[in-house]
Amino acid sequence: MDLYNDARAYPEQLRGYATVVPAAELASHGLTPASARWRSDHGRIDRAHHGTYLLGGTDLLDRCRAALVQCHPGAVIGFQTAAALHGFGVVEDARIHVVVPCGSNFPWRPGIRVHQSVLPVAEPMLWSGTPCTPPARTAIDLARVLPRPQALSTMDAALFAKASDADALAAEVLRHRGLAGARRARELVGLADGRAECAQESHLRLLLHDAALLTSFVPQYPVLDDGGEYVRYRLDLADPEHKVAAEYDGASHLGRPSVRRDRRRHNWLDERGWLMRYFTDAELYHDPGAIVRTLRHAIARRRHGPAILGLSR
Repeated sequence: MDLYNDARAYPEQLRGYATVVPAAELASHGLTPASARWRSDHGRIDRAHHGTYLLGGTDLLDRCRAALVQCHPGAVIGFQTAAALHGFGVVEDARIHVVVPCGSNFPWRPGIRVHQSVLPVAEPMLWSGTPCTPPARTAIDLARVLPRPQALSTMDAALFAKASDADALAAEVLRHRGLAGARRARELVGLADGRAECAQESHLRLLLHDAALLTSFVPQYPVLDDGGEYVRYRLDLADPEHKVAAEYDGASHLGRPSVRRDRRRHNWLDERGWLMRYFTDAELYHDPGAIVRTLRHAIARRRHGPAILGLSR
């Protein structure tokens, strides 16, 4: 999920109504192993894993419960799966991720990714009765193993969803000191910002940080109406001093109504002195240097060009 609002709303859709049935208990539900396999092959029931079936409509919560049946008693849901349950699942993975104590034996199962952890999960959080790593632990676990852009978007989304706060992330990352990826996670905790609204905004902000441009750019900067009474528009990333804005232009802007709204918005901002610069995924992921050059040029134009006076924010 690229949009943090969608990720935040996702857990509200989960119901967990399915019944988890180990193969040994099929008879109590009127099923033989052969009939269960036939129903599974024909889409009537869900064979979640070897020896475990789900009866009824299934969702992520049901699949988590089925996975835990297969696991060590101390196992909890973690990583991408826990992030989805907590409302910041912006790095998707179809597998169910579980965290088990280091040294636990676990037979390989399709669709389950097991993480052996040397760092105990002191107090698992129960999500509709399903034990998960707490939000801050989940975010830092992911930040240690994901590429930097995805790690930052995960933490931004956690803050956006209010699943965690900056202090909790900072405290949690200290517990991971000495583990692989902890230093990178600690750097990104300092950059995490809950004002970003989608993964691409977070990735764009990281790009500006790496280019030493971020200090002048503010996420989701509010531009007030001419009377200064209410927020007319918000800019993805804005340099208020030089009135330069960087915006991610995604697929949602391609429809005719969106194009018309964007043109009105652009013209209104342009009339008030904003230099608007728009970037697509092609530049963000395949030519990031072009973004940096464009913004450096825009800032230099404002610094050395004629002063713009009397323009309201």
